[in-house]
Amino acid sequence: MEKGGGHVRSFAGKVRSELCRSPVQRLCCARAETYGVLLFANTFSAREVRIITENPEFAARLPRLFQKAFGLSFDQVPGEASPGGKLIFRITDAKKLDRIINQFGYDPRQAFAQHVNFGMLEDDCCRAAFLRGAFLSGGSVTDPAKRYHLELATSHLQASREVSALLTEMGFAPHTVMRGANSVIYFKQSEHIEDLLTSIGAPVAAMDIMTAKVDKEIRNGANRATNCDMANMEKTLDAAREQCAAIAALEKRGALENLPEKLRQTARLRMEYPELSLQELAGRCDPPVSKSCINHRIRKLMDLAKGAEEDDAG
Repeated sequence: MEKGGGHVRSFAGKVRSELCRSPVQRLCCARAETYGVLLFANTFSAREVRIITENPEFAARLPRLFQKAFGLSFDQVPGEASPGGKLIFRITDAKKLDRIINQFGYDPRQAFAQHVNFGMLEDDCCRAAFLRGAFLSGGSVTDPAKRYHLELATSHLQASREVSALLTEMGFAPHTVMRGANSVIYFKQSEHIEDLLTSIGAPVAAMDIMTAKVDKEIRNGANRATNCDMANMEKTLDAAREQCAAIAALEKRGALENLPEKLRQTARLRMEYPELSLQELAGRCDPPVSKSCINHRIRKLMDLAKGAEEDDAG
């Protein structure tokens, strides 16, 4: 998270702020975005519209959006609020509500069941605007440094099913789950989250996710390399301890002094440098020898120690 406006802003807050910089130009897209806002808002019924947000950029965008889409203003707007406070917008005027409902193809005189009017979302720009509104109103996305998760939550179950179908048609692979009274559409694949954010107007946030993913891969690769190095080091030290124990046993028996000079030199080097790998130990020989040669000598010392131990046991 980053600090801004006197408070700490979440990654989801940064995404909302970026989305709110998308211009509201075409009437069809303004209506589509407002449609997404309402279907994923706190309340959207024939009696009331209520939208609650903590994001100041979204709060500043809402009045312009509704004026552009419907030529109307909110009946209640938030006053001065402290950073991070709830900002509440309401429409309760019956005529305003009728205008909104009629615009989306619903009949306010009949039972009001929210569903998606796909006739308003025929163009790609309108689909992107609709999903932008849905995210601004009912969306959330997790900081990619922690995990990959984006979701859209609404209490309108039929609308949620139809939005999920829309996303599938657009080439995404959404999952759905019920959380209390809400239907939640969610994504956990970073590529789909990146593509969705890019399509709805947040390419900078999408790039942040890509960058976080690369950072994770680099860190994971470094950790794997470190773990591999540690395992190899432990293996080398274990082998060296076993070799030193065998050489010590030969020395205790007085058997080292009877060995050829090359074996005696190898035994001295191993006891003096127990932390070295066979390759490094080979370089210490005078003259230096190959790793294969030093390995052969070490095995010979180990076999001699084992034979001596068997003789003692017999």
